[in-house]
Amino acid sequence: MPPEAKTFPTTDELLKTLLDSPPPPPQVREIGRLAEVGDGVAVVTGLARAMSDEVLLFASGGRGIVFDLEPGRLGVVLLCPSENLTPGENVHRTGQVISVPVGPALLGRVVNALGDPLDGYGPIAADTLRSIETEAPGILQRSAVMRPLATGVKAIDAAVAIGLGQRELIVGDRQTGKTSIAVDTILNQKNSGVICIYCAIGQRGDAVAKVIGAIRDGGMMDRTVILFAGDEDAPGLAYIAPYGAMAMAEDLAARGEDVLIVFDDLTHHAQSYRELSLLLRRPPGREAFPGDIFYVHARLLERAGQFGAAVGGGSITALPVVETQAENLSAYIPTNLISITDGQIYLSPRLVRRNQFPAVDLGVSVSRVGGKAQARAFREVAGNLRVTLSQFEELEEFARFGTRLDPATRARLARGAAVRAALLQPERDPIAACEQLAVLLGAMEGFLDGLTEPKAMAAMRAIRERIRHDDHGLAALIAENRSLDDETRAAVVGAARVAVGAEGAADGTNA
Repeated sequence: MPPEAKTFPTTDELLKTLLDSPPPPPQVREIGRLAEVGDGVAVVTGLARAMSDEVLLFASGGRGIVFDLEPGRLGVVLLCPSENLTPGENVHRTGQVISVPVGPALLGRVVNALGDPLDGYGPIAADTLRSIETEAPGILQRSAVMRPLATGVKAIDAAVAIGLGQRELIVGDRQTGKTSIAVDTILNQKNSGVICIYCAIGQRGDAVAKVIGAIRDGGMMDRTVILFAGDEDAPGLAYIAPYGAMAMAEDLAARGEDVLIVFDDLTHHAQSYRELSLLLRRPPGREAFPGDIFYVHARLLERAGQFGAAVGGGSITALPVVETQAENLSAYIPTNLISITDGQIYLSPRLVRRNQFPAVDLGVSVSRVGGKAQARAFREVAGNLRVTLSQFEELEEFARFGTRLDPATRARLARGAAVRAALLQPERDPIAACEQLAVLLGAMEGFLDGLTEPKAMAAMRAIRERIRHDDHGLAALIAENRSLDDETRAAVVGAARVAVGAEGAADGTNA
């Protein structure tokens, strides 16, 4: 039996159906025109209702952010190459601000400022987007900084302690080891449960590749997000990069996680903002930076902190990096960031020239919050560290004049040199807290007095190995924030003495 033939409606039936159907609702869309396009910026007309920071979509597929609102024109920061745009093409509003993917799916990935993958491992399985611009938590949503963040760097953990939820600035000239401090801090979180975000702003690709390699070799890649806005990218991407990284950190903190975020560095971020502002003819201020540069960084860093249980109970610890020129800490951007943050770690070119790494100048470095989170044992052992070093440096200056020194002064010089040597540490070698404390105790007891730098480094390695084998309960004491009792102190000092003596006997010296 043949199948039934299909019947089609007649023309009259179709016409009647159309006439009886309700009319579609009108759709009103604002369509602007791309009037001008320059290096990283554009001018758009015809979008009178656009809002500040709103995302605009160009007909060619590119995106931009409304930066300036002026009568009859919009100054737009481009998030795409300017050569991809054509003057005269249509521009549409989106009614949204820039959002980035967030969540645990980002861990182990390398992304750009928009959250798009750069590592070649395929799309990111993140099902949540978060705006890069959010208000900082209020004071009632915050808690006091009471828990330590171990950096693994002796000079910092002992004298410039950092707490979870703190904002600690890393400042110094070029090639003083700022990035190394930040990377070592990330590597030291391998056993801490802290999630890390490294935000590279305006950095060279090869420099960031070295950082990624160090993090991968240190076993922290699976708990780290790398966000990269390179020096060859559009300045708009460098401008939004730290805000995108902070949005990722906020999502993790809302899940109850402790997050460490590194901004490397905010000098390039400020320069990109200055470049965009000058191109769009904003009035310049001090050092040609726009007048709102303080607000630009303050609204970013204020989003870090230790949060209460009502908002997840997590924390965001921010380590912004800023570069100085010729040790000028009074420059505009360093001054602003010093006033915004809770202290600074200053890396001195003078110490670099003396081959002292890390080049942390304890005379200028300070932590205004983290000392409250520092373990009691550290405070008890390292409490006189700054005084000992400052007295030593003062005596060292006088000793250079060739004056005759009494035995007590020579002893103080030897002890100061030993304490300074105890702070020496190669990069990519973060040290556990109990090992740090044992080395400092050994130096304070005089076990490193009179040793050359190579012998002092060998002695410290011997102490670390011995404490790693048997810490005499020191790790538990630090974790429980208990005071260093006489019995534990004597046991650790004895272990350090034996380790230094064994090292001296091994190389034929009487240590």
